[in-house]
Amino acid sequence: MPKRLLKYKNYDVHSITTIAGSGTLGERKNANIATWVMQTALGGTRLAVALYKVDYTVELVRESGILNVNLLAQEQTGLIRKLGRQSGRDVDKFARLPHAYDERGCPYLTEAVGYVQCRVLSKADGGDHDVFICEVLKQVVLDPGKTVLTNDYLKEKKLVRG
Repeated sequence: MPKRLLKYKNYDVHSITTIAGSGTLGERKNANIATWVMQTALGGTRLAVALYKVDYTVELVRESGILNVNLLAQEQTGLIRKLGRQSGRDVDKFARLPHAYDERGCPYLTEAVGYVQCRVLSKADGGDHDVFICEVLKQVVLDPGKTVLTNDYLKEKKLVRG
């Protein structure tokens, strides 16, 4: 039997980084893996970002309303395990993870192809994910020579199931 149609789609792989309580004693930050990110307006002014409802990242995004969408490079396959298969509630995902902070105090991954600074405008129920409609504040290309990591590449390398 053929696989479902949407299984044929190839998605770019991202890490969503966020922070809540920036600059306070209660500061909390996290990073996760996300493939369901899509431009929703001409000119790159809006993005839709789908985040799994039970993840720590979605909790922080709901609280702070800010995030960075980091476009991962093919050489960053090790982040799938580090950022996608453990909870930021239990471990500091930023330990030994090359990162810096934008002017809002939100982390971004310095070894990514680049990142998009976002501010949440609204949220919609996407089933088991929340879909955040975000205003793009700034797009930063860190290394244009890197190859973008895709879901098909991860399947080919058997790092995720197909």
